[in-house]
Amino acid sequence: GWRFTWVVINTLPRDLKALQVLIKLKLQTKKYIANETTIADLFSKTAAKYPNKDCILFEKQKWTYRDVEIYVNRVANYFQEEGYQKGDVVALLMENRPEYVCFWLGLSKIGAVAALINYNLRNQPLAHSVKAAESKGIVFAGDMSLALEEIMPSLSRDLKLYCIGSMASSGISPIYMDPILQKSPDFPPRKVRVKFTDKLFYVFTSGTTGLPKAAIISHSRFNYMTVAVNQFMNLTDEDVLYDCLPLYHTAGGVIGVGQMIIAGTTLVIKKKFSASRFWDDCVEYKCTAGQYIGEICRYLLAQPVKPAETQHKVRVMFGNGLKPQIWAEFQKRFGVAQMGEFYGATEGNCNTINPDNRVGAVGFTTMIAPALYPITLIKIDERTGEHIRDRNGVCIRAKPGEPGELVGKIVKGDALREFDGYVNKQATDKKVCSDVFRKGDQAFLTGDILIMDEFGYFYFRDRTGDTFRWKGENVSTNEVEAVISNIIKLNDAVVYGVEIPGLEGRAGMATIVDETNSLDLDHLHSALQKSLPAYAKPLFIRIKKSVDTTGTFKLKKVDLRKEGFDPSIVKDPLYCLISGKYQPITEQVYNDICSGKIRL
Repeated sequence: GWRFTWVVINTLPRDLKALQVLIKLKLQTKKYIANETTIADLFSKTAAKYPNKDCILFEKQKWTYRDVEIYVNRVANYFQEEGYQKGDVVALLMENRPEYVCFWLGLSKIGAVAALINYNLRNQPLAHSVKAAESKGIVFAGDMSLALEEIMPSLSRDLKLYCIGSMASSGISPIYMDPILQKSPDFPPRKVRVKFTDKLFYVFTSGTTGLPKAAIISHSRFNYMTVAVNQFMNLTDEDVLYDCLPLYHTAGGVIGVGQMIIAGTTLVIKKKFSASRFWDDCVEYKCTAGQYIGEICRYLLAQPVKPAETQHKVRVMFGNGLKPQIWAEFQKRFGVAQMGEFYGATEGNCNTINPDNRVGAVGFTTMIAPALYPITLIKIDERTGEHIRDRNGVCIRAKPGEPGELVGKIVKGDALREFDGYVNKQATDKKVCSDVFRKGDQAFLTGDILIMDEFGYFYFRDRTGDTFRWKGENVSTNEVEAVISNIIKLNDAVVYGVEIPGLEGRAGMATIVDETNSLDLDHLHSALQKSLPAYAKPLFIRIKKSVDTTGTFKLKKVDLRKEGFDPSIVKDPLYCLISGKYQPITEQVYNDICSGKIRL
Protein backbone atom coordinates (compact mmCIF):
# COMPACT_ATOMS: atom_id res chain seq x y z
CA GLY A 1 0.00 0.00 0.00
CA TRP A 2 0.86 3.66 0.27
CA ARG A 3 3.04 3.11 3.37
CA PHE A 4 5.29 0.63 1.53
CA THR A 5 5.47 3.05 -1.42
CA TRP A 6 6.58 5.76 1.00
CA VAL A 7 9.29 3.43 2.39
CA VAL A 8 10.52 2.63 -1.14
CA ILE A 9 10.72 6.33 -2.07
CA ASN A 10 12.79 7.08 1.04
CA THR A 11 15.12 4.08 0.94
CA LEU A 12 15.63 3.16 -2.74
CA PRO A 13 18.83 5.22 -3.27
CA ARG A 14 20.33 3.77 -0.09
CA ASP A 15 19.36 0.21 -1.00
CA LEU A 16 20.66 0.51 -4.58
CA LYS A 17 24.05 1.61 -3.22
CA ALA A 18 24.00 -1.35 -0.83
CA LEU A 19 23.08 -3.72 -3.66
CA GLN A 20 26.00 -2.39 -5.69
CA VAL A 21 28.40 -3.03 -2.78
CA LEU A 22 26.92 -6.49 -2.15
CA ILE A 23 27.29 -7.53 -5.80
CA LYS A 24 30.88 -6.26 -5.86
CA LEU A 25 31.69 -8.24 -2.71
CA LYS A 26 30.09 -11.44 -3.99
CA LEU A 27 31.92 -11.28 -7.34
CA GLN A 28 35.18 -10.35 -5.65
CA THR A 29 34.85 -13.15 -3.09
CA LYS A 30 34.10 -15.69 -5.82
CA LYS A 31 37.18 -14.57 -7.77
CA TYR A 32 39.48 -14.62 -4.73
CA ILE A 33 38.27 -18.07 -3.68
CA ALA A 34 38.93 -19.44 -7.18
CA ASN A 35 42.41 -17.86 -7.33
CA GLU A 36 43.28 -18.67 -3.69
CA THR A 37 44.05 -15.01 -3.05
CA THR A 38 45.08 -14.00 0.47
CA ILE A 39 45.17 -10.71 2.38
CA ALA A 40 48.97 -10.80 2.11
CA ASP A 41 48.60 -11.12 -1.68
CA LEU A 42 46.34 -8.08 -1.72
CA PHE A 43 48.86 -6.11 0.34
CA SER A 44 51.73 -7.13 -1.95
CA LYS A 45 49.68 -5.95 -4.91
CA THR A 46 49.06 -2.58 -3.23
CA ALA A 47 52.75 -2.31 -2.24
CA ALA A 48 53.81 -2.96 -5.83
CA LYS A 49 51.46 -0.21 -7.00
CA TYR A 50 52.57 2.37 -4.41
CA PRO A 51 56.11 1.33 -3.29
CA ASN A 52 57.23 4.80 -2.20
CA LYS A 53 53.91 6.01 -0.79
CA ASP A 54 53.53 6.48 2.98
CA CYS A 55 51.97 3.30 4.32
CA ILE A 56 52.11 3.71 8.12
CA LEU A 57 52.84 6.90 10.06
CA PHE A 58 53.67 6.35 13.74
CA GLU A 59 55.05 9.04 16.02
CA LYS A 60 58.10 10.30 14.08
CA GLN A 61 58.39 7.15 11.96
CA LYS A 62 57.42 6.90 8.29
CA TRP A 63 57.04 3.43 6.79
CA THR A 64 56.54 3.28 3.02
CA TYR A 65 54.72 0.36 1.40
CA ARG A 66 58.13 -1.00 0.34
CA ASP A 67 59.40 -0.76 3.95
CA VAL A 68 56.41 -2.71 5.25
CA GLU A 69 56.64 -5.37 2.53
CA ILE A 70 60.34 -5.93 3.30
CA TYR A 71 59.68 -6.29 7.05
CA VAL A 72 56.72 -8.62 6.37
CA ASN A 73 58.89 -10.86 4.19
CA ARG A 74 61.63 -10.96 6.82
CA VAL A 75 59.09 -12.07 9.44
CA ALA A 76 57.69 -14.72 7.08
CA ASN A 77 61.12 -16.10 6.15
CA TYR A 78 62.30 -16.26 9.76
CA PHE A 79 59.28 -18.18 11.06
CA GLN A 80 59.28 -20.45 8.02
CA GLU A 81 62.92 -21.36 8.64
CA GLU A 82 62.07 -21.94 12.31
CA GLY A 83 59.69 -24.67 11.17
CA TYR A 84 56.34 -22.95 11.62
CA GLN A 85 53.73 -24.41 9.28
CA LYS A 86 50.23 -23.68 8.05
CA GLY A 87 47.80 -23.56 10.96
CA ASP A 88 50.41 -22.96 13.68
CA VAL A 89 49.43 -20.16 16.04
CA VAL A 90 51.67 -17.34 17.27
CA ALA A 91 50.30 -14.90 19.86
CA LEU A 92 51.05 -11.16 19.54
CA LEU A 93 51.25 -9.09 22.72
CA MET A 94 52.22 -5.47 22.17
CA GLU A 95 50.77 -1.97 22.08
CA ASN A 96 50.04 -0.30 18.75
CA ARG A 97 53.12 -0.03 16.55
CA PRO A 98 53.92 -0.66 12.84
CA GLU A 99 55.58 -4.01 13.59
CA TYR A 100 52.28 -5.32 14.98
CA VAL A 101 50.67 -5.35 11.54
CA CYS A 102 53.88 -6.62 9.93
CA PHE A 103 54.03 -9.66 12.20
CA TRP A 104 50.52 -10.95 11.51
CA LEU A 105 50.88 -10.21 7.80
CA GLY A 106 54.22 -12.03 7.71
CA LEU A 107 52.85 -15.02 9.59
CA SER A 108 49.90 -15.17 7.20
CA LYS A 109 52.27 -15.49 4.23
CA ILE A 110 53.32 -18.93 5.48
CA GLY A 111 49.80 -19.92 6.56
CA ALA A 112 50.48 -19.40 10.27
CA VAL A 113 47.74 -17.75 12.36
CA ALA A 114 48.36 -14.80 14.68
CA ALA A 115 46.39 -14.49 17.91
CA LEU A 116 45.87 -10.78 18.65
CA ILE A 117 46.02 -10.53 22.44
CA ASN A 118 44.51 -7.60 24.36
CA TYR A 119 47.56 -5.95 25.95
CA ASN A 120 45.44 -4.71 28.89
CA LEU A 121 44.90 -8.25 30.15
CA ARG A 122 46.81 -9.58 33.15
CA ASN A 123 47.06 -12.82 35.13
CA GLN A 124 44.37 -15.44 34.44
CA PRO A 125 42.62 -13.71 31.48
CA LEU A 126 46.00 -13.18 29.78
CA ALA A 127 47.17 -16.76 30.37
CA HIS A 128 43.78 -18.05 29.24
CA SER A 129 44.01 -16.11 25.97
CA VAL A 130 47.45 -17.51 25.13
CA LYS A 131 46.31 -21.06 25.93
CA ALA A 132 42.86 -20.78 24.32
CA ALA A 133 44.50 -19.92 21.00
CA GLU A 134 46.76 -23.00 21.33
CA SER A 135 49.79 -20.79 20.70
CA LYS A 136 53.15 -22.36 19.85
CA GLY A 137 54.96 -19.07 20.32
CA ILE A 138 54.39 -15.52 21.50
CA VAL A 139 55.87 -12.32 20.07
CA PHE A 140 55.81 -9.54 22.64
CA ALA A 141 57.10 -6.02 23.03
CA GLY A 142 59.73 -5.64 25.74
CA ASP A 143 57.48 -3.41 27.84
CA MET A 144 55.04 -6.34 28.16
CA SER A 145 57.65 -8.64 29.70
CA LEU A 146 56.51 -8.11 33.31
CA ALA A 147 52.94 -9.13 32.45
CA LEU A 148 54.27 -12.18 30.62
CA GLU A 149 56.63 -13.13 33.44
CA GLU A 150 53.70 -13.28 35.88
CA ILE A 151 51.88 -15.94 33.86
CA MET A 152 54.81 -18.08 32.71
CA PRO A 153 54.28 -20.76 35.40
CA SER A 154 50.80 -21.47 33.96
CA LEU A 155 51.96 -21.68 30.32
CA SER A 156 53.46 -24.61 28.45
CA ARG A 157 57.23 -25.02 28.77
CA ASP A 158 57.32 -25.56 25.01
CA LEU A 159 55.99 -22.04 24.31
CA LYS A 160 58.64 -20.07 22.43
CA LEU A 161 59.19 -16.44 23.39
CA TYR A 162 60.16 -13.73 20.88
CA CYS A 163 60.84 -10.16 21.98
CA ILE A 164 61.06 -6.88 20.06
CA GLY A 165 62.40 -3.77 21.76
CA SER A 166 64.00 -3.51 25.21
CA MET A 167 62.91 -5.79 28.04
CA ALA A 168 61.31 -4.32 31.18
CA SER A 169 62.02 -7.53 33.12
CA SER A 170 64.89 -10.00 33.37
CA GLY A 171 62.80 -12.89 34.63
CA ILE A 172 62.37 -14.54 31.21
CA SER A 173 64.78 -15.39 28.40
CA PRO A 174 63.27 -14.76 24.97
CA ILE A 175 64.75 -14.73 21.48
CA TYR A 176 65.52 -11.10 20.56
CA MET A 177 63.98 -10.44 17.16
CA ASP A 178 65.39 -7.03 16.20
CA PRO A 179 68.92 -8.15 15.21
CA ILE A 180 67.62 -11.42 13.73
CA LEU A 181 65.10 -9.72 11.42
CA GLN A 182 67.75 -7.30 10.14
CA LYS A 183 69.60 -10.34 8.73
CA SER A 184 66.52 -12.27 7.60
CA PRO A 185 65.97 -12.46 3.79
CA ASP A 186 63.60 -9.79 2.46
CA PHE A 187 62.39 -11.70 -0.60
CA PRO A 188 58.99 -13.49 -0.53
CA PRO A 189 58.99 -16.79 1.41
CA ARG A 190 58.41 -20.21 -0.12
CA LYS A 191 54.82 -20.34 -1.35
CA VAL A 192 52.36 -22.07 0.97
CA ARG A 193 48.89 -22.93 -0.28
CA VAL A 194 46.44 -20.78 1.66
CA LYS A 195 42.77 -20.43 0.72
CA PHE A 196 40.74 -17.22 0.84
CA THR A 197 38.41 -18.91 3.33
CA ASP A 198 41.25 -20.04 5.64
CA LYS A 199 42.01 -18.45 9.02
CA LEU A 200 43.92 -15.17 8.91
CA PHE A 201 44.14 -14.44 12.64
CA TYR A 202 42.21 -14.64 15.91
CA VAL A 203 40.60 -11.64 17.57
CA PHE A 204 39.53 -12.06 21.18
CA THR A 205 36.04 -10.97 22.09
CA SER A 206 35.80 -9.35 25.50
CA GLY A 207 34.11 -12.33 27.08
CA THR A 208 30.42 -12.47 26.23
CA THR A 209 29.92 -15.52 28.47
CA GLY A 210 33.16 -15.75 30.43
CA LEU A 211 36.86 -15.36 29.74
CA PRO A 212 37.96 -13.93 26.37
CA LYS A 213 37.15 -16.17 23.40
CA ALA A 214 39.27 -16.49 20.28
CA ALA A 215 37.07 -15.49 17.33
CA ILE A 216 38.21 -16.59 13.88
CA ILE A 217 38.86 -13.89 11.27
CA SER A 218 39.28 -15.51 7.86
CA HIS A 219 40.85 -13.81 4.84
CA SER A 220 37.39 -13.50 3.29
CA ARG A 221 35.90 -11.97 6.42
CA PHE A 222 38.73 -9.43 6.71
CA ASN A 223 38.16 -8.47 3.09
CA TYR A 224 34.41 -8.01 3.16
CA MET A 225 34.43 -6.01 6.41
CA THR A 226 37.10 -3.73 4.99
CA VAL A 227 35.62 -3.33 1.52
CA ALA A 228 32.09 -2.65 2.82
CA VAL A 229 33.26 0.28 4.96
CA ASN A 230 35.57 1.43 2.17
CA GLN A 231 32.74 1.58 -0.35
CA PHE A 232 30.14 3.21 1.87
CA MET A 233 32.62 5.79 3.25
CA ASN A 234 34.21 6.39 -0.19
CA LEU A 235 37.80 5.97 1.00
CA THR A 236 40.60 6.01 -1.60
CA ASP A 237 44.38 5.91 -1.93
CA GLU A 238 44.38 9.70 -1.52
CA ASP A 239 42.99 9.48 2.03
CA VAL A 240 44.99 9.54 5.27
CA LEU A 241 43.21 7.62 8.04
CA TYR A 242 43.71 8.42 11.74
CA ASP A 243 43.46 5.14 13.66
CA CYS A 244 43.94 5.57 17.42
CA LEU A 245 42.01 2.41 18.31
CA PRO A 246 43.67 -0.79 19.59
CA LEU A 247 44.98 -2.93 16.74
CA TYR A 248 43.91 -6.11 18.56
CA HIS A 249 40.27 -5.13 18.00
CA THR A 250 38.22 -5.48 14.85
CA ALA A 251 37.53 -1.75 14.46
CA GLY A 252 41.15 -0.62 14.52
CA GLY A 253 42.92 -3.82 13.48
CA VAL A 254 40.65 -4.97 10.65
CA ILE A 255 38.50 -2.10 9.36
CA GLY A 256 41.22 0.53 9.92
CA VAL A 257 44.29 -1.46 8.91
CA GLY A 258 42.28 -2.97 6.04
CA GLN A 259 42.04 0.40 4.29
CA MET A 260 45.84 0.55 4.16
CA ILE A 261 46.10 -3.01 2.85
CA ILE A 262 43.34 -3.02 0.26
CA ALA A 263 42.78 0.60 -0.77
CA GLY A 264 46.25 2.12 -0.47
CA THR A 265 45.06 4.53 2.24
CA THR A 266 47.88 5.93 4.40
CA LEU A 267 47.38 4.78 8.00
CA VAL A 268 48.25 6.90 11.04
CA ILE A 269 48.45 4.79 14.19
CA LYS A 270 48.88 5.91 17.78
CA LYS A 271 50.03 3.98 20.82
CA LYS A 272 46.93 5.15 22.67
CA PHE A 273 44.09 7.58 22.16
CA SER A 274 44.71 11.12 23.42
CA ALA A 275 41.78 13.55 23.50
CA SER A 276 44.10 16.56 23.79
CA ARG A 277 46.23 15.49 20.80
CA PHE A 278 43.49 14.16 18.49
CA TRP A 279 42.88 17.20 16.30
CA ASP A 280 46.51 18.38 16.50
CA ASP A 281 47.54 14.99 15.11
CA CYS A 282 44.92 15.18 12.38
CA VAL A 283 46.33 18.56 11.32
CA GLU A 284 49.96 17.38 11.58
CA TYR A 285 49.44 14.22 9.53
CA LYS A 286 46.96 15.88 7.11
CA CYS A 287 44.29 13.27 7.92
CA THR A 288 41.12 13.16 5.84
CA ALA A 289 39.37 10.33 7.72
CA GLY A 290 39.24 9.11 11.32
CA GLN A 291 37.96 6.32 13.51
CA TYR A 292 36.16 6.45 16.84
CA ILE A 293 34.25 4.61 19.47
CA GLY A 294 31.45 6.43 21.26
CA GLU A 295 33.64 7.35 24.22
CA ILE A 296 36.15 9.07 21.94
CA CYS A 297 33.53 11.47 20.59
CA ARG A 298 32.42 12.36 24.11
CA TYR A 299 35.99 12.90 25.27
CA LEU A 300 36.66 15.19 22.30
CA LEU A 301 33.58 17.27 23.04
CA ALA A 302 34.73 17.64 26.66
CA GLN A 303 38.04 19.21 25.53
CA PRO A 304 38.51 23.00 25.58
CA VAL A 305 38.01 24.69 22.21
CA LYS A 306 41.26 24.92 20.25
CA PRO A 307 42.18 26.14 16.73
CA ALA A 308 43.15 22.67 15.46
CA GLU A 309 39.59 21.39 15.76
CA THR A 310 38.55 23.50 12.77
CA GLN A 311 41.89 23.50 10.90
CA HIS A 312 41.86 19.78 10.08
CA LYS A 313 40.73 18.19 6.81
CA VAL A 314 38.83 15.22 8.26
CA ARG A 315 35.69 14.78 6.12
CA VAL A 316 34.50 11.41 7.43
CA MET A 317 34.72 9.46 10.69
CA PHE A 318 33.47 5.93 11.22
CA GLY A 319 33.10 3.64 14.22
CA ASN A 320 30.51 2.48 16.70
CA GLY A 321 28.93 3.69 19.91
CA LEU A 322 28.28 7.36 19.03
CA LYS A 323 25.40 8.50 21.22
CA PRO A 324 22.56 10.19 19.31
CA GLN A 325 22.46 12.94 21.97
CA ILE A 326 25.91 14.25 20.93
CA TRP A 327 25.90 13.28 17.23
CA ALA A 328 24.75 16.61 15.74
CA GLU A 329 26.76 18.63 18.27
CA PHE A 330 29.92 16.69 17.35
CA GLN A 331 29.49 17.30 13.62
CA LYS A 332 28.64 20.96 14.10
CA ARG A 333 31.57 21.74 16.40
CA PHE A 334 34.27 19.81 14.53
CA GLY A 335 32.98 20.17 10.98
CA VAL A 336 33.06 16.47 10.11
CA ALA A 337 30.71 16.09 7.14
CA GLN A 338 29.89 12.39 7.54
CA MET A 339 29.68 10.07 10.55
CA GLY A 340 29.65 6.41 9.52
CA GLU A 341 28.20 4.56 12.50
CA PHE A 342 28.40 0.80 12.00
CA TYR A 343 27.40 -2.36 13.80
CA GLY A 344 29.39 -5.57 13.66
CA ALA A 345 30.09 -8.38 16.09
CA THR A 346 33.71 -9.47 15.66
CA GLU A 347 32.80 -13.04 14.85
CA GLY A 348 29.31 -12.56 13.40
CA ASN A 349 27.62 -12.22 10.02
CA CYS A 350 25.39 -9.24 10.87
CA ASN A 351 27.65 -6.37 9.85
CA THR A 352 25.74 -3.27 8.83
CA ILE A 353 26.48 0.44 8.51
CA ASN A 354 24.67 3.77 8.56
CA PRO A 355 25.79 5.35 5.27
CA ASP A 356 23.77 8.55 5.26
CA ASN A 357 24.16 10.36 8.60
CA ARG A 358 20.89 9.08 10.06
CA VAL A 359 21.35 10.33 13.62
CA GLY A 360 21.40 7.44 16.12
CA ALA A 361 21.20 4.62 13.58
CA VAL A 362 23.88 1.90 13.76
CA GLY A 363 23.04 0.45 10.35
CA PHE A 364 20.11 -0.72 8.25
CA THR A 365 18.48 -3.56 6.41
CA THR A 366 16.50 -3.25 3.22
CA MET A 367 12.72 -3.28 3.61
CA ILE A 368 12.25 -3.73 -0.14
CA ALA A 369 14.08 -7.05 -0.58
CA PRO A 370 15.17 -8.34 2.86
CA ALA A 371 16.16 -11.75 1.48
CA LEU A 372 19.17 -10.14 -0.23
CA TYR A 373 20.87 -9.59 3.13
CA PRO A 374 19.05 -11.77 5.68
CA ILE A 375 19.49 -10.08 9.03
CA THR A 376 16.53 -9.29 11.27
CA LEU A 377 15.35 -8.72 14.84
CA ILE A 378 13.63 -11.52 16.73
CA LYS A 379 11.46 -11.06 19.79
CA ILE A 380 12.98 -11.94 23.16
CA ASP A 381 11.56 -12.20 26.68
CA GLU A 382 13.56 -9.50 28.46
CA ARG A 383 13.28 -11.15 31.88
CA THR A 384 14.16 -14.72 30.93
CA GLY A 385 16.29 -14.02 27.88
CA GLU A 386 14.42 -16.71 25.91
CA HIS A 387 13.43 -16.20 22.27
CA ILE A 388 9.69 -15.97 21.68
CA ARG A 389 8.43 -18.49 19.11
CA ASP A 390 5.16 -19.13 17.27
CA ARG A 391 3.11 -22.34 17.54
CA ASN A 392 5.37 -23.99 14.93
CA GLY A 393 8.49 -23.29 16.97
CA VAL A 394 9.82 -20.58 14.62
CA CYS A 395 11.13 -17.33 16.08
CA ILE A 396 8.81 -14.34 15.86
CA ARG A 397 10.25 -11.28 14.16
CA ALA A 398 10.04 -7.92 15.90
CA LYS A 399 7.99 -5.28 14.09
CA PRO A 400 9.25 -1.72 13.55
CA GLY A 401 9.40 0.00 16.92
CA GLU A 402 9.66 -3.29 18.85
CA PRO A 403 12.91 -4.37 20.52
CA GLY A 404 14.49 -7.60 19.36
CA GLU A 405 17.78 -9.49 19.22
CA LEU A 406 19.71 -8.96 15.98
CA VAL A 407 20.38 -12.24 14.15
CA GLY A 408 21.92 -13.16 10.82
CA LYS A 409 21.00 -16.18 8.71
CA ILE A 410 23.83 -18.69 8.27
CA VAL A 411 24.25 -20.01 4.74
CA LYS A 412 26.82 -22.79 4.41
CA GLY A 413 29.15 -22.34 1.47
CA ASP A 414 28.50 -18.60 1.19
CA ALA A 415 31.59 -16.79 2.52
CA LEU A 416 29.53 -13.66 3.23
CA ARG A 417 26.89 -15.55 5.23
CA GLU A 418 29.06 -18.13 7.01
CA PHE A 419 29.66 -17.95 10.75
CA ASP A 420 33.36 -18.66 11.27
CA GLY A 421 32.85 -18.87 15.01
CA TYR A 422 35.48 -19.42 17.67
CA VAL A 423 38.41 -21.74 18.24
CA ASN A 424 36.28 -23.39 20.94
CA LYS A 425 33.45 -25.38 19.30
CA GLN A 426 31.20 -25.21 22.37
CA ALA A 427 31.45 -21.42 22.35
CA THR A 428 30.56 -21.45 18.64
CA ASP A 429 27.50 -23.63 19.19
CA LYS A 430 26.16 -21.26 21.87
CA LYS A 431 25.97 -18.44 19.33
CA VAL A 432 23.86 -20.42 16.84
CA CYS A 433 20.07 -20.60 16.99
CA SER A 434 17.82 -22.93 14.96
CA ASP A 435 14.40 -22.34 13.36
CA VAL A 436 14.77 -18.57 13.08
CA PHE A 437 13.60 -17.48 9.61
CA ARG A 438 11.96 -20.83 8.89
CA LYS A 439 11.97 -24.38 10.20
CA GLY A 440 15.34 -26.10 9.87
CA ASP A 441 17.53 -23.04 9.28
CA GLN A 442 20.25 -21.58 11.51
CA ALA A 443 21.21 -18.03 12.48
CA PHE A 444 23.99 -16.27 14.37
CA LEU A 445 22.93 -14.65 17.66
CA THR A 446 24.56 -11.26 18.28
CA GLY A 447 23.45 -10.97 21.90
CA ASP A 448 22.38 -7.36 21.24
CA ILE A 449 18.92 -5.83 21.52
CA LEU A 450 18.13 -3.32 18.78
CA ILE A 451 15.04 -1.49 17.52
CA MET A 452 14.23 -0.96 13.83
CA ASP A 453 12.23 1.92 12.38
CA GLU A 454 9.86 1.74 9.38
CA PHE A 455 12.71 2.48 6.94
CA GLY A 456 14.85 -0.41 8.18
CA TYR A 457 17.34 1.65 10.22
CA PHE A 458 18.61 -0.11 13.36
CA TYR A 459 19.10 1.62 16.72
CA PHE A 460 21.12 0.01 19.52
CA ARG A 461 19.27 -0.51 22.78
CA ASP A 462 21.14 -2.94 25.07
CA ARG A 463 23.07 -6.18 25.39
CA THR A 464 21.32 -9.38 26.39
CA GLY A 465 22.25 -11.74 29.14
CA ASP A 466 25.30 -11.37 31.29
CA THR A 467 27.33 -8.78 29.42
CA PHE A 468 27.50 -5.01 29.38
CA ARG A 469 29.62 -2.52 27.44
CA TRP A 470 31.90 0.04 29.07
CA LYS A 471 34.80 2.11 27.70
CA GLY A 472 34.26 0.51 24.31
CA GLU A 473 34.74 -3.02 25.72
CA ASN A 474 32.36 -5.87 26.42
CA VAL A 475 32.52 -6.87 30.09
CA SER A 476 31.52 -10.36 31.16
CA THR A 477 29.64 -10.32 34.44
CA ASN A 478 30.42 -14.03 34.90
CA GLU A 479 34.15 -13.35 34.72
CA VAL A 480 34.04 -10.42 37.14
CA GLU A 481 31.81 -12.36 39.56
CA ALA A 482 34.29 -15.25 39.57
CA VAL A 483 37.22 -12.90 40.28
CA ILE A 484 35.37 -11.16 43.13
CA SER A 485 34.31 -14.47 44.68
CA ASN A 486 37.90 -15.71 44.65
CA ILE A 487 39.05 -12.52 46.37
CA ILE A 488 36.44 -12.18 49.10
CA LYS A 489 35.60 -15.87 49.67
CA LEU A 490 31.92 -15.06 50.04
CA ASN A 491 28.99 -16.98 48.61
CA ASP A 492 27.20 -14.31 46.64
CA ALA A 493 28.56 -11.61 44.37
CA VAL A 494 26.30 -10.32 41.60
CA VAL A 495 27.75 -8.10 38.86
CA TYR A 496 25.77 -6.02 36.36
CA GLY A 497 25.99 -2.78 34.38
CA VAL A 498 24.29 0.47 35.38
CA GLU A 499 23.73 3.61 33.34
CA ILE A 500 25.32 6.93 34.26
CA PRO A 501 23.63 10.00 32.73
CA GLY A 502 25.60 11.36 29.78
CA LEU A 503 28.07 8.46 29.59
CA GLU A 504 28.29 5.80 26.88
CA GLY A 505 27.47 2.20 27.84
CA ARG A 506 27.05 0.88 31.39
CA ALA A 507 29.45 1.05 34.32
CA GLY A 508 30.16 -2.08 36.32
CA MET A 509 28.43 -2.52 39.67
CA ALA A 510 28.77 -5.40 42.13
CA THR A 511 26.32 -6.33 44.85
CA ILE A 512 28.13 -8.34 47.51
CA VAL A 513 26.59 -10.27 50.38
CA ASP A 514 28.49 -9.55 53.63
CA GLU A 515 26.64 -11.04 56.59
CA THR A 516 29.56 -10.67 59.03
CA ASN A 517 30.79 -7.14 58.13
CA SER A 518 34.16 -8.61 57.14
CA LEU A 519 34.49 -7.10 53.67
CA ASP A 520 37.71 -5.11 53.20
CA LEU A 521 37.10 -2.74 50.28
CA ASP A 522 40.74 -1.61 50.09
CA HIS A 523 41.89 -5.22 49.75
CA LEU A 524 39.16 -5.85 47.17
CA HIS A 525 40.26 -2.90 45.06
CA SER A 526 43.94 -3.85 45.26
CA ALA A 527 43.19 -7.43 44.21
CA LEU A 528 40.88 -6.35 41.38
CA GLN A 529 43.63 -4.12 39.98
CA LYS A 530 45.87 -7.18 39.61
CA SER A 531 43.20 -9.44 38.13
CA LEU A 532 41.06 -7.31 35.82
CA PRO A 533 41.66 -4.71 33.11
CA ALA A 534 40.60 -1.20 34.13
CA TYR A 535 37.39 -1.24 32.07
CA ALA A 536 36.15 -4.43 33.84
CA LYS A 537 36.62 -3.26 37.44
CA PRO A 538 33.28 -2.46 39.13
CA LEU A 539 32.93 1.28 39.71
CA PHE A 540 30.13 0.77 42.21
CA ILE A 541 29.76 -1.58 45.17
CA ARG A 542 26.53 -2.35 47.02
CA ILE A 543 26.72 -4.36 50.24
CA LYS A 544 23.74 -6.44 51.35
CA LYS A 545 23.19 -8.55 54.44
CA SER A 546 21.33 -11.13 52.37
CA VAL A 547 20.04 -11.70 48.87
CA ASP A 548 16.60 -12.93 47.87
CA THR A 549 17.27 -16.51 46.82
CA THR A 550 13.95 -17.06 45.11
CA GLY A 551 14.15 -16.97 41.33
CA THR A 552 17.36 -17.05 39.33
CA PHE A 553 20.41 -14.84 39.49
CA LYS A 554 19.32 -13.33 36.18
CA LEU A 555 16.04 -12.15 37.65
CA LYS A 556 17.82 -10.67 40.65
CA LYS A 557 20.15 -8.80 38.33
CA VAL A 558 17.18 -7.22 36.54
CA ASP A 559 15.90 -5.78 39.82
CA LEU A 560 19.34 -4.72 41.07
CA ARG A 561 20.15 -3.04 37.77
CA LYS A 562 16.90 -1.06 37.89
CA GLU A 563 17.70 0.18 41.41
CA GLY A 564 21.19 1.29 40.34
CA PHE A 565 23.38 3.34 42.71
CA ASP A 566 20.89 6.03 43.78
CA PRO A 567 21.06 6.31 47.61
CA SER A 568 17.49 7.65 47.71
CA ILE A 569 16.31 4.30 46.33
CA VAL A 570 18.92 1.89 47.68
CA LYS A 571 19.09 1.74 51.47
CA ASP A 572 22.09 -0.64 51.53
CA PRO A 573 25.61 0.83 51.84
CA LEU A 574 26.84 2.09 48.46
CA TYR A 575 30.40 2.86 47.37
CA CYS A 576 31.99 4.37 44.26
CA LEU A 577 35.56 4.02 42.99
CA ILE A 578 36.84 7.61 43.18
CA SER A 579 40.55 8.52 43.00
CA GLY A 580 41.61 4.90 43.38
CA LYS A 581 39.50 4.17 46.47
CA TYR A 582 35.96 2.91 47.14
CA GLN A 583 34.21 5.84 48.87
CA PRO A 584 30.64 6.05 50.28
CA ILE A 585 27.96 7.40 47.95
CA THR A 586 26.00 10.21 49.58
CA GLU A 587 23.23 12.21 47.92
CA GLN A 588 25.83 14.89 47.07
CA VAL A 589 28.26 12.36 45.60
CA TYR A 590 25.43 10.81 43.58
CA ASN A 591 24.42 14.21 42.17
CA ASP A 592 28.04 15.06 41.35
CA ILE A 593 28.44 11.76 39.46
CA CYS A 594 25.24 12.35 37.48
CA SER A 595 26.16 15.95 36.65
CA GLY A 596 29.70 15.03 35.59
CA LYS A 597 31.45 16.93 38.38
CA ILE A 598 32.96 13.63 39.48
CA ARG A 599 34.48 12.02 36.37
CA LEU A 600 34.57 8.24 36.23
